[in-house]
Amino acid sequence: MGTDRFRQVLGHFCTGVTVVTAVEAGGPVGFACQAFAALSLDPPLVLFCPGGKSSSWQRIERSGRFCVNVLAAGQENVSRVFGTAGADKFANVSWTASPGGSPVIEGSLTWIDCSVVSVTEAGDHFIVVGAVDTLGPVLDEQPLLFYRGRYTTASTAPAGPPEVVDTLLSWPRHTDWI
Repeated sequence: MGTDRFRQVLGHFCTGVTVVTAVEAGGPVGFACQAFAALSLDPPLVLFCPGGKSSSWQRIERSGRFCVNVLAAGQENVSRVFGTAGADKFANVSWTASPGGSPVIEGSLTWIDCSVVSVTEAGDHFIVVGAVDTLGPVLDEQPLLFYRGRYTTASTAPAGPPEVVDTLLSWPRHTDWI
């Protein structure tokens, strides 16, 4: 199995697009991240998976804190800037500090402010678990999605009552989880 085939197959799994941010050594730092998920409701935990060679991740790890900015439809350029190594990613991005001090990017759909709980090496990436300290407000917008190597958005807004799927974190009766 080659990496191209792996990317092709996994590219058929639609993901949201986030930017993970922090402040380290007095300056903001961040990177675009598709590998983000809710992990636990009690206690509230999230996870994300930065690349093992990411200098942005190294700075975020040193800070011990991070904020996950969930990008809204129309923020493709924000994702592109934060998905590129090098340049000053915050040069043309407006942000304010979260309660924990990490950057909250203007226009994000919502944000999750966290403390690093654990870091586990996994292949060429790390699995970072964060304890959720503060949740941001949610804008009435569509999320930015990534599917088959392209940015996209949901073509329709969800209709009807929430689905009852006992293994999904957003299920309304989380106390009934298996």
